[in-house]
Amino acid sequence: MRLVFEGPPGSGKGTQAKRVAEKSGWVHVSTGDLLRDAVRNRTPLGLTVEQVMREGLLVSDATVIDIIDERLAQKDCAKGFILDGFPRTIGQAQALDSILASRNMPLDRVVVFEVPDGAIIERITGRRSCPKCQTPYHVRFVPPKKAGVCDKDGTALVQRPDDMEDRVRTRLAKYHEDTAPVIPFYEKRGLVRKIDGTAAPEQVFKSLERALES
Repeated sequence: MRLVFEGPPGSGKGTQAKRVAEKSGWVHVSTGDLLRDAVRNRTPLGLTVEQVMREGLLVSDATVIDIIDERLAQKDCAKGFILDGFPRTIGQAQALDSILASRNMPLDRVVVFEVPDGAIIERITGRRSCPKCQTPYHVRFVPPKKAGVCDKDGTALVQRPDDMEDRVRTRLAKYHEDTAPVIPFYEKRGLVRKIDGTAAPEQVFKSLERALES
């Protein structure tokens, strides 16, 4: 199947996309992962988008479209893929239509993970991680045994700049302004299936499986 997963940042779409990919063998295509890899590897693209990402803003449509076009051209995507974090604008959705039409690869479903802004802010701002071993924590949902300290090596936990509340609110505002209109774009074609993203991860996955079968 060829899928698009939509939803606000922190809605769980990436986690569920990885799980579906592991079970199905379809390729998980995350624009965020592709961009972070470029920044980490100091590629020309990475150097271009690093400052934009640091400020919690969205990378230009043209840049992201080129990345997706290149990734979908790879052979492993022929058996099926899950687009996670793309398209984020109507322009990107239209470009994706053109890319897929040129390869005779129409979309099968667009799954929307619905989570209120308040829950998103709590989820993201509570994230912490160990800079030494990269173990993730959450101040409420997965707290360390000792507040602010990694259970494994005693290193002080850190919060990513992108997870600070002002950055999260900026990202949510951009989501509502630019990405939310993509949903009715696909609804007109009967592709959209909506899921309650506030449920427990296992329940979300079961709802997702039903959505892909419907």
